[in-house]
Amino acid sequence: MKFSIRNVIPERVKTGCLVLGVFRGSAKSGLPDFPEATRRVDQAAAGRLRKLATAGDLSGRKSSTLVLHGVTGVSATRVLLVGLGARAEFTENAYRESLRAAAAATKDLGATDAVVCIPDGELAESTSRKLAWRVRHAVFMLGDAFYRFEGLKSRNAAHPWKLQELTIGLSSRPDSATQKAFDAAVATLGGVSLARTLGNLPANVCTPTYLADEARKLARQFKIGIEVLERRDMEKLGMGALLAVTRGTAEPPKLIVLKYQGGSKDARPVVLIGKGITFDTGGISLKPSAEMDEMKFDMSGAASVLGAVRALAAMKATVNVIGLIPACENMPSGTAIKPGDIVKSMSGQTVEILNTDAEGRLILCDALTYCERFNPDIVVDVATLTGACVIALGHVASGLFSNHQPLANEIMGAADEAWDRVWQLPLWEDYQDGLRSNFADMANVGGRPAGSITAACYLARFTRKLRWAHLDIAGTAWKSGREKGSTGRPVPLLVQLALARADRR
Repeated sequence: MKFSIRNVIPERVKTGCLVLGVFRGSAKSGLPDFPEATRRVDQAAAGRLRKLATAGDLSGRKSSTLVLHGVTGVSATRVLLVGLGARAEFTENAYRESLRAAAAATKDLGATDAVVCIPDGELAESTSRKLAWRVRHAVFMLGDAFYRFEGLKSRNAAHPWKLQELTIGLSSRPDSATQKAFDAAVATLGGVSLARTLGNLPANVCTPTYLADEARKLARQFKIGIEVLERRDMEKLGMGALLAVTRGTAEPPKLIVLKYQGGSKDARPVVLIGKGITFDTGGISLKPSAEMDEMKFDMSGAASVLGAVRALAAMKATVNVIGLIPACENMPSGTAIKPGDIVKSMSGQTVEILNTDAEGRLILCDALTYCERFNPDIVVDVATLTGACVIALGHVASGLFSNHQPLANEIMGAADEAWDRVWQLPLWEDYQDGLRSNFADMANVGGRPAGSITAACYLARFTRKLRWAHLDIAGTAWKSGREKGSTGRPVPLLVQLALARADRR
């Protein structure tokens, strides 16, 4: 999908489809309330929209749609009217849902291009949501709706829609802040699309080697530094925890290091670490077979880091970022690690493996130790780490843990701005007792109670020297059921976090 932004005269713009909003009117009048762009089109059309409202065919009910063809006095081939609900109830979420409804309706049309006029006025729930925010989320929502993964389908699979170009239509020329937000949104959308595609690929395609090759392509495209560590390199570094996970598979592990230098040479980098388990059977602690196919999504943390680095490089963000991805499979075999085995991590700490299905924290702990060599400003790891986080937060918010409250506050602010929401959970020392082991420095699991918290507490033992945060995205990285597929989260959050730090400098 090709995106653009420009000022338009709605009644004169030539397009296959002009998308306009309609607010639901008050109970007293019964007639809908038109934003400025819609009012202009109604005037040019000799009150046709008002007549439809009077006849009861145009209500402004939230997410309702109505398509008009050949509207007299209007240059657009079609006019798509989208209900916004009551103006007083036009919250951020209502705004985003109206864009989703617009995209769904546009898919069914024959138009190859469309102009979407952003509703005027501030959002009801927050006067801080300026035009730049609305533009950014218009790109996000429309781009999300038109993403498709068909690379592995037959050539006979026809696209269900024809739309190729989308223009965000404004009543005036975009100022620098709005243009910057638009450019950043388009770049972020490219990163989200990359993350979704990598996540959606089956595990027989998206192996650790494939991830490394994709990282190399990314590095060549955007002139980013890259290093890929092989098994022998990890052995020399003493990454016993990471290597323990790889013992049951024939697929070679990779430790991918991307180095994007957009800031000054002396600026300490933001380090993003993504869990890259390209398939997780659970190992000897084998998972139930139901929905095990979804364990191809267990590399979503890695995909989101690649997506975030791509987005920041595409927009030439003035920040230094290290993308660090430990990638491997977790498989059962005669050589696989067993419950009760003890391994030595790169940090020198020993770990009793009570459950081989708690493998993500094993590869992350060595990556956290490795990242110290980059003298990072902050470190954020991203992982589909625990089913317990899904039980706690569902599929709306990612779990946030941090040993540095100012960093946690930054992430929550970025999450709110990107509408890629998180919820902070405690990382109290009280929970560390659950990781006690009679035979090693720690166990790799702490039992069922507070499972996402004890997993974060495990990682915290390897971050004493770091300002660190952990994002558990097990509930937000993908969807199940009829809409099964990667969401690309939390690429928008990671990009917004990095951009906020760049703007501070």
